[in-house]
Amino acid sequence: MIIQDAQKAVDDWIKTHGVRYFNELTNMAQLTEEVGEVARIIARRYGEQSEKESDKNKDLGEELADVVFVVLCLANQTGVNLQEAFDKKLELKTKRDHDRHHQNQKLK
Repeated sequence: MIIQDAQKAVDDWIKTHGVRYFNELTNMAQLTEEVGEVARIIARRYGEQSEKESDKNKDLGEELADVVFVVLCLANQTGVNLQEAFDKKLELKTKRDHDRHHQNQKLK
């Protein structure tokens, strides 16, 4: 699914199942909460913290999808074409960082 399709799918879902978009500040708070849930899984599953028994069944993919959903909501309600923004960012990073990390000894 291209990002534009994902933005439309989220908008259609909001119109069909939701009452309206939460305001931008509420969605920003939701995004922060969802990113925190991703961080908790990563820190405990891949980092040095021990994973609580109650966290072992948490689905990282589901939590990442929550982050994407809220980002798409924010893009929709602020008029951002995320496909264009992403394509532009990828082009910029490609030009700027093409050889940047190849000599980084930390990555070898």
